[in-house]
Amino acid sequence: MRSPVWRAPGMGPLLGSAALGFAGLSLLLPVAPLWTQCGGADELGAGLVNTVLMLFTVVAQLLVARLLRRLGWAWTLALGACLLGLPALGHFLSDRVGVVVALAAVRGLGFGILTVCGATGVAALVEPERRGRAVGAYGLAVAVPQCLLVPIAPWLAERVGFGLVFACAAVPLLAVPLAPRVAHALRGAEDPGAAPAEGRDAGRLRRVLVGPIAALLAITAAGGAILTFTPSLLSDATAVYVALLAFTATAALCRWRFGHVADRKGAAPAIAPLLLAGAAGLAVIGAGTARGLGAGGPVLVVAGMLVVGVAYGGLQNLTLVHAFAAAGEPARSSVSVAWNIGFDAGTGLGALAAGALATASSYTVAYAVLAATTAFVGVCWAGARWGNEP
Repeated sequence: MRSPVWRAPGMGPLLGSAALGFAGLSLLLPVAPLWTQCGGADELGAGLVNTVLMLFTVVAQLLVARLLRRLGWAWTLALGACLLGLPALGHFLSDRVGVVVALAAVRGLGFGILTVCGATGVAALVEPERRGRAVGAYGLAVAVPQCLLVPIAPWLAERVGFGLVFACAAVPLLAVPLAPRVAHALRGAEDPGAAPAEGRDAGRLRRVLVGPIAALLAITAAGGAILTFTPSLLSDATAVYVALLAFTATAALCRWRFGHVADRKGAAPAIAPLLLAGAAGLAVIGAGTARGLGAGGPVLVVAGMLVVGVAYGGLQNLTLVHAFAAAGEPARSSVSVAWNIGFDAGTGLGALAAGALATASSYTVAYAVLAATTAFVGVCWAGARWGNEP
């Protein structure tokens, strides 16, 4: 009988590095935008923080292959941990939006390095027939910090102080000693910096990735809006905590459990239903933000968060597993980069779009647009042949 996937050589330190990195990120996802609002920024300025974070994450993800070729796994992972952890302490300097955005840019570079290394490492350490479970274990490692820290971070900032959050957000630095152990386990694995496919191979890769990346963009845009603006959406700190906990806890559980579904039944069949469920949940959140609902508003918001959490967690697993399967083993490094870019681009665009719509109109309109977009992608997935790619 095989041991659990998280006991495969190298998986422990890799999952630990991922958990520490996401812990630092999770503390600041809702708090850094809130910090700028303390300095006088509006919703658009607050949304810009996580948009820039994800923009520079994408920039770094495009450079990871080159870094791995030049520096190797150990130094690349250590660099990512330092770039993500050290700037957290810079928030002590100022709450001006320009300073916070600049710090977000540096943090994004570190986050981009860690995300690509994490997804690529998981694919290399575990055989394809157990990849759904491996992706689920990785998903649990990154989702648990979000589940625990995203909901409590705004509460801590407002009730205890922003300084505590900023200090704790430097925790990715603890991943530096784990980097050599990950590098040792990955020695001899496929070169993650191999040259990209050309010609027909590149064209095929683009075709098979259209579906999963579109689904990922849609649901992570919703997640970007939720993670950025829930502290501003609800006036009570306890309600914010409950809403974010409902979202992140459900996402963590589903990101893990859907790995077993993907290994048994394939990833593609559940993608369209999850997109449509996510759209419904976003519509409920939007309804909960309408004026005049009284105590019923927060109840609707929490209910919507639960539903979106299922889609958000499940689709993170299924889109990656489907992309690996459709593209094939030689392309797993390219798939890792493309998937992570889709995840972070969606998160950043969702934060920016929701901030712009909320500034121009209302949060109700912002969530209605996100719901319509997610439903559109779900209908396209259901009517296309994306799930039939080999």
